[in-house]
Amino acid sequence: MRLLRFLLPLLLAARPVLADLASIRPFAVVEDSVIRLSDLFENAGPRAEVVLGPAPAPGARLIVETRQLFAIARANGVAWRPATGTDRVVLERPGRAIAREDVLLALRTALRAQGLEEDAELELQAFTPPMVPEQAFVQMVAEGAVLDLPGGRFAATLAVAADGMPTQRLRLGGRVVATAPMLVATRRLTVGEILRPTDVRVLRVPAHRLRAGAAQDPAQVLGQAMRRPASPDQPVLVTDVVAPTTVERGQTVTMLYEIPGLALTAQGRAMESAPRGATLPVMNLTSRQVVEAQVIGPGRVRVRAPR
Repeated sequence: MRLLRFLLPLLLAARPVLADLASIRPFAVVEDSVIRLSDLFENAGPRAEVVLGPAPAPGARLIVETRQLFAIARANGVAWRPATGTDRVVLERPGRAIAREDVLLALRTALRAQGLEEDAELELQAFTPPMVPEQAFVQMVAEGAVLDLPGGRFAATLAVAADGMPTQRLRLGGRVVATAPMLVATRRLTVGEILRPTDVRVLRVPAHRLRAGAAQDPAQVLGQAMRRPASPDQPVLVTDVVAPTTVERGQTVTMLYEIPGLALTAQGRAMESAPRGATLPVMNLTSRQVVEAQVIGPGRVRVRAPR
């Protein structure tokens, strides 16, 4: 009992000392551009905000091993000793990759003044997108851009500036690819469907990949009927469409006879199907005579007088 009464005050006195001991942060996320003492240690003490050095690049990580941690703790008066020889801190800095489309936009802006066509496609070679701090405002500009139109090549230096990091400069190069318009289906199209503006869209593709016979202008196919089905995003060929049928085979039609000074009508039967403007054989239901007539509208044909 006497021993317990003797040890109890000592144990109570030791509690504040134990509470003040620092501990490492095994894994820490660094949002700033520098590493501070508090990024490595819990309870780092009055020097917690001391800057130790630059933070990892955005999207990268840095590992601080046991010996480095102990040396930093001693130099800054941090009450910490390694428990094992494998103690370490992993520092990671969040980052995001610059979108390829944004890089191409900066390049296109610089190359346009040198004659780059609006519809040309830029192909980057060996491109690794630069990383920037996750929430930083980014500015990019292509410096010293050079365009070799005959050779189809370009080169430039991309300068990337963002808060919390030094300006990065990357050398970029690639080739210019001529493109051509090509019509593709926006949905599944079935045989006989009349094409509307919403059924097709213009897609620009490298000129060497343009499918032979592909329609390139909506005017080539709109209002036409599909001869064969097409899947979404499938190229629509000029041979895939025909003029829509206005008169069906076996249909009863009104025959308009054009005779100088006289207009007559009669009933006939179409011997074939045909679109507007086409000619087809029609049998006069009264005389049973078959004549060539031109389709002028739904259920109507015109028979010209022989010359």
